[in-house]
This record gives sequence, C-alpha cells and structure tokens, in this order.
Amino acid sequence: MLPHLDAAYSLARWLVRDGQQAQDRVQEAYLRAFRYFHRFHGTDARPWLLQIVRHSCYSWLRANRQMSEVLEFRDDEDIHDVGDAGDAFGGNPEALLMRKLRREEVLSAVAALPLPFREVIVLRELEDMSYEGIAQIMDIPVGTVMSRLSRARALLRHALIHTKEGDE
Repeated sequence: MLPHLDAAYSLARWLVRDGQQAQDRVQEAYLRAFRYFHRFHGTDARPWLLQIVRHSCYSWLRANRQMSEVLEFRDDEDIHDVGDAGDAFGGNPEALLMRKLRREEVLSAVAALPLPFREVIVLRELEDMSYEGIAQIMDIPVGTVMSRLSRARALLRHALIHTKEGDE
C-alpha cells in the first residue's frame, strides 16, 4: 500500500482542499486499511485503498461541512510534479511562464468543479485510474463514471474558455 501514498494524498488534498487535513485523512485511511487488510481479496490494492481514503474524506467533510466550504484550494504545495519544464521548452522563459500560468488556470478550474466532478477528474486525469477502478473507488456504475467524466470535462472546457475570453 505504500507505493500508493502519493495518490492517496493527492486525492485527499483535492477532496478536502487542505494539506494538513489531507495528511490526517490519509493517515486515518491507512490505519483503517492496515486494520482491515485481511478483508482485501484482490490483486490491485490501489482502488481499494483510494476508496478508503475517499470514505475518510467524505466522513470528515460531512462532520466539518461549514469549515470545508470556507477553505480555499491553495497550490502552494506542489502536489503534481511537472518534471523539468526547462528541458521541454528549451529553457525559454516566456514559454515557461505561459506554461505555469496555463497550469494554474487548469488547476483553479479543477478546484472550482463541484466535488463529484472534481473527484472523477482527479482520479482519471491526474491519477490515471481506469473507469473500472474509479467505479470501484466511488462505488458507482462505470456508466456513471463515464457520464460524470464527460460532464466534468465539459465544465472544465467551459471554465477555461471563459477564463481565456476574460484575458482578451
């Protein structure tokens, strides 16, 4: 389960929108997973573990609804390593700046999505989970995963187009 620690933290961070709370939720989930590991009967622990992380986050959100609505997403912790961007753009400062600004726009747009859509986008696009894995984690049918993902992508496109139009 340790190889999935980054994915667990990333999911928790996107769900609860707070780095410290995300760490707490992941710790709680890992404790629960270790306690109930004897119940795991599969080959891939990642969806099983992320489902526990998700449940931990949702339990916390239900108990702290007012607080969670006030918390803003901060990208001061680089939760998605972009690698060496200088190599990809030949060290061009203008290209690096444009990539950083675009990345911030996308992350802000993802953070602004309603929770069910944000969750499915994070699991598919950032964590590279299969539709079946997402369905297992979220405890919904694969068709619902596909429709939520489609809707989330449409909402992101809309938000990013409007952001771009606002810049012009």
